[in-house]
Amino acid sequence: MLIEILKSKIHRVKVTEADLNYIGSITIDEALMEAANILPNEKVLVVDNNNGERLETYAIKGERGSGIICLNGAAARKVQKGDVVIIMSFAQMDFEEAKTFKPSVIFPDPNTNKLIG
Repeated sequence: MLIEILKSKIHRVKVTEADLNYIGSITIDEALMEAANILPNEKVLVVDNNNGERLETYAIKGERGSGIICLNGAAARKVQKGDVVIIMSFAQMDFEEAKTFKPSVIFPDPNTNKLIG
């Protein structure tokens, strides 16, 4: 049996941009993606703490160290610049493997979106 389990989480980052005229996706600082083990083009769930919106899209690399979190395309209508979001990805795995799997969860600085420490 396969189950879906949390693989990666970027907890509470501030949206720096929302670009309605881009093709789609979410642009995430490359350093945050690496720290959370999120790959380019990986499907992610974005949860907006300000308005309760939840949306799925895919991740693209933003400039390393920039702190960028930009919702692109239609997602820009659901999330505003300055909102605080949680970004998660999930993986399917065998039930027994899931029992010992440890997700990559990061807690960036809430003011700069940069890694702490």
